[in-house]
Amino acid sequence: MPSHRYSSPRYRPSAHALDARRTVGTTTRVSGGPAGTTATGMTFASAGATVTVAPPMATTSPAVSLGAGFANTPLHRVTADDRAVILRYVQPALVGLIDGTLSTLAPLFAVALLSNSHAALLVGLATALGAGISMGLSEALSDDGGHTGRGPAITRGSITGVMTTLGGVFHALPFLISDRATALAFAAIVVAIELTAIALIRQRYLEVSFRCSVIQVVFGGALIVGVGLWLGGL
Repeated sequence: MPSHRYSSPRYRPSAHALDARRTVGTTTRVSGGPAGTTATGMTFASAGATVTVAPPMATTSPAVSLGAGFANTPLHRVTADDRAVILRYVQPALVGLIDGTLSTLAPLFAVALLSNSHAALLVGLATALGAGISMGLSEALSDDGGHTGRGPAITRGSITGVMTTLGGVFHALPFLISDRATALAFAAIVVAIELTAIALIRQRYLEVSFRCSVIQVVFGGALIVGVGLWLGGL
């Protein structure tokens, strides 16, 4: 009989190894991965030991991928940038344009009816420049931007002042025409264009419907022009 030292014992798989072979193709959780991440691994027995091999990449569940990191998406950053632009530039410019267009209508048309085109031109220019300085100082001194995050006061005040002046000057320029009736007709056309521009800006940046915005600005402009015509007819 051969010596026990030179004999080769037969390999008999243990019950644990047999159970491990039956688990081939089952779904196992990858240790150390994020919550909700699973992978399909392969389990096999080798030399009495159980070895689990996971695939190189794990599949993340849709619920986790859709909800994670939404605050840092490019869309969110663009929205935040748009809000900053509206607060720092669009809103001050819109305030100035509305004030310059509407507030100068009453004195302009009142003087045009009481006097001649030359006087209306001078009053319109003086009103536009005065309103621009006043609105620029009001915007700059009312909010330094430190608490509201609306940007530097000088920038906002300058934008508001310039837009106020432009809004008042545009419908004063038609009174360069010596004929008063013709100048009034052209001034009315310029005012209509300015009110339409205001409505379009409000629709673009403030998401106000164009029809609603036109009704609002036209109603305000009609009231102010009515005051000027009433005072000019006294």
